Amino acid sequence: MPPVNILIKPASSKCNMRCRYCFYHDVASQREVADLGVMRENTLKELIKSGIDYGDHVVSFAFQGGEPTLAGITYFEKVVSWQQQFLQESGKKNLRIHNAIQTNGYLIDEKWAEFFHDHHFLVGLSLDGPANVHDKNRLDARGEGTFSQVMQAAELFDRYQVDYNVLSVVTGQNAMAIKRIYRFFAKHNFGYLQFIPCLEPLKSQRGTESYHLSVQEYGQFLIDIFDLWFADFKMGKYTSIRHLDNWILLMLGEPPEACNMNGRCSIQFVVEGDGGIYPCDFYVLDEWRLGTVGEQSFQEIMDSERAKDFLLESLKVPQDCLGCRYKELCRNGCKRDRVPDGSSGVLKNYYCQAIYRFFSEREKELMEAAQIVRRQRQGR
Repeated sequence: MPPVNILIKPASSKCNMRCRYCFYHDVASQREVADLGVMRENTLKELIKSGIDYGDHVVSFAFQGGEPTLAGITYFEKVVSWQQQFLQESGKKNLRIHNAIQTNGYLIDEKWAEFFHDHHFLVGLSLDGPANVHDKNRLDARGEGTFSQVMQAAELFDRYQVDYNVLSVVTGQNAMAIKRIYRFFAKHNFGYLQFIPCLEPLKSQRGTESYHLSVQEYGQFLIDIFDLWFADFKMGKYTSIRHLDNWILLMLGEPPEACNMNGRCSIQFVVEGDGGIYPCDFYVLDEWRLGTVGEQSFQEIMDSERAKDFLLESLKVPQDCLGCRYKELCRNGCKRDRVPDGSSGVLKNYYCQAIYRFFSEREKELMEAAQIVRRQRQGR
């Protein structure tokens, strides 16, 4: 059995910030009930036990939101306690538990930082760049910028030696400022980065939001960030950038670790505050509710017709992709980024031309980077 990944929203869609491009605020607003409440302890206990019972060798618990730290540090102390209790009771001596959390950093203090270090949480910290970039879209409930709070969280993570990466949302404005953003991250020794294209509301037409990322802007961003990264890489400085790491894996003939690069969906077991289970963070919608903690097992959910329908939706391939030189690198991207392709109705990656431009203009350099990685692995 592959590793089991469970993504938990302990505080549902609750958040102490008002980011302009928040995709989960949009998703939650389209449900009959937007805020499904803080997950009850009995539900959380049953979820942890079920995950450990279902797992074979690795079970990963990831916490997102909304903002998961709103559940409180005591809540997470119970999480790790129950994990150890149920792991011991299971008798699975070879089963490993991984914990991760994605946070906006707003509530992080010394207690949180110490907790994450002591219990080996991998933390994703949301930070778009320097203050004048970050504060364009990442605002608090009063409409004020949050840069100083997030940087304070990063400083605490460094002080307490917390394992963390930085997640940066790419908007049209941010894409054009990527050189300044990259240098800012380098200055602060942020060595693990994720750049995520912004998502516009599910039912809106692309290009209507102020933060819209156009195909042209994203194509230029991909080239610019690669050139900055590759220049450092050739000088012996390696910065982990998730989408580049995964493209190199693919060029080496290895499977990607990023879901959006597999070319097909998988069931992610996203669990909302009321115990409802969904297939993907982008589709926590009433029509995609697969079951409820304590009512269906993970195996029953995997075997359900609704889960199979979700997986099948991602398998259709546009005609253009079939003959594309870069189909094994692109794989039509994440389903959430796909739009109808002309008269066929088959969904095609909105950023197809941006990705094609990157590969066609930087294929040689990307291949060179992959060969360097191969030689490094071989100790040469």
